[in-house]
Amino acid sequence: MSTLRPVAGLAGRLSSSVIKPPLFPRYPRFPHFSSTLSTPPRRPFHRTRLVARYAAYACLSTAFGVFVIGTGILLHDAFTYTEKHANRVPISPLALHPESGGPKNLPIVRVLVDDEEDEENARLADKPKLVIIGGGWGAMGVLDTLHVGDYHVTVVSSETFTTFTPLLPSAAVGTVQVRSLVEPIRKIIARLHGHFVQGKAVDLVMSERLLEVETKTYDGGTTNVYIPYDKLVIAVGSTSSTHGVPGLENCFQLKTIADAQAIRRRIMDNFEMASLPTISPEERKRLLSFVICGGGPTGVETAAEIDDFCQEDIMRYFPKICREEVSIHVIQSREHILNTYSEAISKYAERKFKRDGVNLVTSARVSAVDKETVTYTTKDRDGKTVKHVIPTNFVLWSTGIAMNPFTKRVTDILPNQVHKKAIVVDAHLRVKGAPLGDIYALGDSATVETSVVSHFMDLVEEADKDNNGKINFEEWKIMVKRIKARIPMAEDHLIEVRALFDMYDKDMDNNLSLNELVPLLQDLEKRLTALPATAQVASQQGKYIGKKLHKLARRSQAAQLNNMRPPNDEEVCKPFRYLHLGSLAYIGNAAVFDLGGYSLMGGLAAMYAWRSIYWNEQVSARTRGLLMTDWIIRGVWGRDLSRL
Repeated sequence: MSTLRPVAGLAGRLSSSVIKPPLFPRYPRFPHFSSTLSTPPRRPFHRTRLVARYAAYACLSTAFGVFVIGTGILLHDAFTYTEKHANRVPISPLALHPESGGPKNLPIVRVLVDDEEDEENARLADKPKLVIIGGGWGAMGVLDTLHVGDYHVTVVSSETFTTFTPLLPSAAVGTVQVRSLVEPIRKIIARLHGHFVQGKAVDLVMSERLLEVETKTYDGGTTNVYIPYDKLVIAVGSTSSTHGVPGLENCFQLKTIADAQAIRRRIMDNFEMASLPTISPEERKRLLSFVICGGGPTGVETAAEIDDFCQEDIMRYFPKICREEVSIHVIQSREHILNTYSEAISKYAERKFKRDGVNLVTSARVSAVDKETVTYTTKDRDGKTVKHVIPTNFVLWSTGIAMNPFTKRVTDILPNQVHKKAIVVDAHLRVKGAPLGDIYALGDSATVETSVVSHFMDLVEEADKDNNGKINFEEWKIMVKRIKARIPMAEDHLIEVRALFDMYDKDMDNNLSLNELVPLLQDLEKRLTALPATAQVASQQGKYIGKKLHKLARRSQAAQLNNMRPPNDEEVCKPFRYLHLGSLAYIGNAAVFDLGGYSLMGGLAAMYAWRSIYWNEQVSARTRGLLMTDWIIRGVWGRDLSRL
């Protein structure tokens, strides 16, 4: 019995050790297991080292990039900011003391002060003198397509810069800065070694090829001079139509940089005054009431920009009661806004404005504007006129165009210029009634003729080969060809030549008598519409004239060398044909596109497409950079709210 006790004691100890394991168990002493379990994983350290390596690469590349950029700036400054002397610059005595002449015995600027300052300018001084009046889209189109050495180019403009007008509504509320929309004309014409005269064209002496220009003097006065020309391009644009409404001196317009700056000051003043504790509720509502007269692209985009400004910046930095009291009114005489666009686009824009709280007043006419109210009239269901009054401290007038004063003067001194809004030009953009090939007009200051009946006798004389006073079908085809050459816009209406001939051949004798031909031409004329007064039209016309003038210059030089007659417009270029590339408009964080055959409407994606198109259409890389910077600043920090 005594021998079994130790065994039982051992079993008891073993069972107790299994039931109660030690607090710190010891691993079995197997070398391969021991090393595996005791060594910490190496992957986190590997990842840390990898991140550190790439961080070092990034720091080094950044430092290298900063070094390269800094070195580039240093080299640029070293070679750019150098001393340049202008001692003994050659200048003609006639430039300092021009001779006088012309009907008004004014100084005739035959030689400009920079005509002889270098060899290239001296060589161009003997070239034909091309004078361009204006600094807008049309003028820039001409300058863009001319070649160096074609002409002695002079630009006459009251402004020293050209403006990207489609973005003026954005500049009016500070979405972009006005500096981002302008490019100095002198920088643009430097490529052509051209010359710039700041002044306003006031009269024209066609018999002596003299342009009268009003320039400013050092004491604030004015003086007039004559600038001679061989070719003259009129691209002075237009003014706003008044429609006989009294009180338009109380309205803003939006055609120039000065207009955008004045609008921005008024908007900021209204919000600042509306924030004062001493303003009555009625006066606050009047200050925060914005009225836009006109539902075209300018009016619609201005209303959209003001609404964006209120929603994005006024809500954040002004008392919220200002946003609550804001009211934006768009008064349109037609049934829909953007009536020149497709019906789908008009309705989409109207729905968008309704969601945004913009008040659209359609089929209404503004009857009067004073300092504190706008009065307009509508028709009720019974056809009676109802008068409405909107208290306001801001009115924008953007309804139609009217003649520029210089355009009016040109039409007064020319025969058969009966159009009320622009100078009538032919298919080659030559001014009707002026010496052929001397004067061209384009853009808002010109309208391509659509009158077919006025050419009736010439068309009959050219087509009536058998001189029997009737036009048979073969002669009718000749007449159609002549009509297309004179008025290219009629081409789309003269496709079914035979059907048109049979329609007006009332006696079915396979001939059109003069009495049958006149109604045909009258009906054709009624279907023709003038080109719209848009930047797109002006730009295309300017490029057309620039290319044609280049061809005329080259052909004239060759003809002069060969003692031949200089060519005319018809010999070097076809008539102008407008290619509609589509219309677009911004309607508040959204945009619409009318591309002729189809329409495109949308939100942010369409807005960025709108921005991309306008960014691409900028005059220079400088304005593209500034414009992109403005959009980034507006997106990150908002608009500038200071009043400057």
